Amino acid sequence: MLLVLRALLLLGLLSLEHAKKSQTFPARLKQGPKYRTLKVSLDPLVMPQFYSASTSNLANSSLSPWTYRENYNSSRLPKSISEAECQTSGCIRDGVEDDALEAKPIQYQILVLYRVQKQQSVGKKKKKKSRKYDFMLGTQVITVGCTCVRPSVITQQ
Repeated sequence: MLLVLRALLLLGLLSLEHAKKSQTFPARLKQGPKYRTLKVSLDPLVMPQFYSASTSNLANSSLSPWTYRENYNSSRLPKSISEAECQTSGCIRDGVEDDALEAKPIQYQILVLYRVQKQQSVGKKKKKKSRKYDFMLGTQVITVGCTCVRPSVITQQ
């Protein structure tokens, strides 16, 4: 989780820098998009701690309990994201599932980096293909937990 937070902070700073640069030079927008390469270093010693005791207790003691599953994509940073899945369709009241209430996912949009292969320029001197990549900033909606809600009922007239 700490790794995800660091990555989000880094992505936020990069997007702020990009926004500041594009506001300073509005004439560049008329010429077409221009890209600048930034070197990003992530600390490999930071190990994510997805399954802490407090998170597990919170998920199990909720009226709408959930479990976590890993969402893995090798071309994304972070590569692995924990997502919640609601265990019940109703909510737990007095140890019994109550269908008068609904368990709904709580979703959150995060920033991620996607690794894409660079476009190869066609040239006579380049015969050997090199595997160079760019990182594109993107978003992903993830489920972080579940909550109980009253079902919305629309009466017919």
